[in-house]
Amino acid sequence: MALLGADPDPLTTRLALIRPHLDERAWRLLLGAEAKVSGNGGIGLVARACGAHPDTVAQGVRELDYPEPIPGRVRRPGAGRPPLAVTDPSLLAALDALVDPQSRGDPESPLRWTTKSTAKLAAELTAQGHRVSPRTVAKLLRQSGYSLQANSKTVEGEQHVDRDAQFGYLNEQATAFQASGDPVISVDTKKKQLVGNFAAAGREWEHAGEPTEVAVHDFPDPTLGKVAPYGVYDITANTGWVNVGTDADTGQFAVESIRRWWTTLGATSYPGSTRLLITADSGGSNGSRLRLWKTELAALATEQGLTITVCHLPPGTSKWNKIEHRLFSAISRNWRGRPLESHEIVIETLKAVTTTTGLTVHAELDTNTYPRGIKIGDQTMKTLQTKGILTRHQFHGDWNYTTTPDTTTHPNAPT
Repeated sequence: MALLGADPDPLTTRLALIRPHLDERAWRLLLGAEAKVSGNGGIGLVARACGAHPDTVAQGVRELDYPEPIPGRVRRPGAGRPPLAVTDPSLLAALDALVDPQSRGDPESPLRWTTKSTAKLAAELTAQGHRVSPRTVAKLLRQSGYSLQANSKTVEGEQHVDRDAQFGYLNEQATAFQASGDPVISVDTKKKQLVGNFAAAGREWEHAGEPTEVAVHDFPDPTLGKVAPYGVYDITANTGWVNVGTDADTGQFAVESIRRWWTTLGATSYPGSTRLLITADSGGSNGSRLRLWKTELAALATEQGLTITVCHLPPGTSKWNKIEHRLFSAISRNWRGRPLESHEIVIETLKAVTTTTGLTVHAELDTNTYPRGIKIGDQTMKTLQTKGILTRHQFHGDWNYTTTPDTTTHPNAPT
């Protein structure tokens, strides 16, 4: 019994109902099947019933007669309009000339001073006689090996002539300290963070359509303000300590953070040790030129009976500091997309930081006040050096130095 009756209306209704659920190939095959079942004149009858071209119905009939189905194809071979790259052979070259990074410096480039969005590229190509849509431009760019790229921080600027030698010296010092069972720490201050219901970088899983609502503007809360997380990373033990300061990030704050780490974790982790190696950036509150940092370290050395050696990373290489990719990167991942609404949330989020390599983190809040603008005079620095409390190493003494306890104020300190 034929699927088609004398009245074409049922066929038209049936085809209209099923059409939205079929791709092009399934649609052609259905039309071909209806036409074959209807017999002579079936192609024209089906074409009129659904508004398709008779050639489409005929192609469906032919595909039903193929000895083997064409796997994975929706359109028949050769169907559809040819690509623009074929009909307009100069299109790819024109697009590449516009999007090439070198064209930013080309005074003749029409897009020298504009963002190269697909819409602007399409408009410029159309003005040159290449009729193309933004969507096609995006497709051609991907086919040509282009992709959306963010800036990459890889250019470190002019390298210091002794950069590699300093890294080698630092590595030698760290190896020697670890071999004798003495602690080696990497220190730095993480970027200050707003405390309050503010937007946080990154994304976190939430119910669809229910993002965490945060303040529109990032004006600091007058009560909570910002916090400065100063990190101490124990390279040997793979443990982190974060002193979360609520005041200024000064040399005093940096050394106080190290003091808290030593009295809480360091002294118990390295019982009997009288030496400490600190690796730090060349700038910030623990900068190689900062006198307050050095005098505070000298005071810590005397107070704790420690001989403290500091090796700074060469200028422009702060990202090589181990604390950056061993501790701070894990912290950033842990509080991504999470508003730091209170000091408690900051501390607890830091304590929850772990990695598959076994990293553990301790954190505490530091509400002390650290005055800015403290000046250390030339005479103070000269006295530290004369008394042998601050000693510059022979190799790059500006980057490498050691502070020892002042035996005149700490008689029991080791010499």
